[in-house]
Amino acid sequence: MRFSARLAAALLMAVVTASTQLSAGLAPTMVGPSFTSIGPLAFAPDGTLFAADRTSASIVAMQLGTEASGTAAGTADVKGLNGRIGALLGTDADGITITDLAVHPTSRNSFISVMRGSGPEAKAALLRVDGAGDISLVALETMSFTSVSLPNPAAVNPRGRGGRAQSVTDLAFTDGRLYVAGLSNEEFASKLWSTPYPFESVDRGASIEIYHGNHGALETRAPVMAFVPYMIGSELNLLAGYTCTPLVKIPVKSLTAGSKVVGTTVAEFGAGNQPLDLFVYQKDGKDFLLMSNSRHGVLKIGTDGLASAAAITAPVGGTAGVPFETIASMVNVEQMDRLDATRSIVIADGNLTAVVLP
Repeated sequence: MRFSARLAAALLMAVVTASTQLSAGLAPTMVGPSFTSIGPLAFAPDGTLFAADRTSASIVAMQLGTEASGTAAGTADVKGLNGRIGALLGTDADGITITDLAVHPTSRNSFISVMRGSGPEAKAALLRVDGAGDISLVALETMSFTSVSLPNPAAVNPRGRGGRAQSVTDLAFTDGRLYVAGLSNEEFASKLWSTPYPFESVDRGASIEIYHGNHGALETRAPVMAFVPYMIGSELNLLAGYTCTPLVKIPVKSLTAGSKVVGTTVAEFGAGNQPLDLFVYQKDGKDFLLMSNSRHGVLKIGTDGLASAAAITAPVGGTAGVPFETIASMVNVEQMDRLDATRSIVIADGNLTAVVLP
């Protein structure tokens, strides 16, 4: 089935239920999610796929069913990924924008969220790449899902920067709860929301303040760009990367609805940069963070010093805090996730490639 026909079918099925779907911020289980946009992705351990619709400031939880796996487990390398996705969606490589990449927890197939076209006419699609390198359009029109809306998202910015374009910047699921980072419409705009899953309601969120060493100032309007849940000692934290480029630890127990939380800045990785993806992996009996960035490449960050790291509370020129190393072999990484115990899967220079964890 061509993309246009599939999209038309999905829209036709969704129109009857669209008003119910987002009323009161919560949608009952139904068939066929309809995205106005598709951005960050995150999996739960049971294979539930969470996808952010930034335009509508909502989160969709999908039960993939038979779409969870292609003909082969794992993810094979794919050269010319952008061009192949473009051809599948009836356009060329320049006609698509890849917005995220996430690996299924059991099939190890990779799921890729894509916007076809640009501006108000852009259409959302979800693709799957399997262990044979086959790329398939995920059939959304018959998929069971639930959705929840954020209660106080940022307003639409006609220039497309900040505002609704950053209503959701990242997602992560742990211990039965989905955590959502993004911008709100409040004075303290940087926000972390959470909701139990199955969805019941989404809370008002916690406003996040950090000290930004490279700016020499406290910030409340810069959103978390990438984060990962991580246990420091016996306490669950969110390790959060910000533009330009602080790394901050935020105790989950402090994220009560309506609270104002001050995160602890434990590193500065240098100015003029935006974190893209962040995950935890194990090597040689130790935990590490792997962070991809727009300008600073891929950074490997040790976790041993996170508990005792001194807070950065004064201006920093360059880098400071917990040590890190730049992985010279990983360049131009646009999207990244942990593929398995020994490899990551990355999109770089238009190709999808498995890379040994450093």
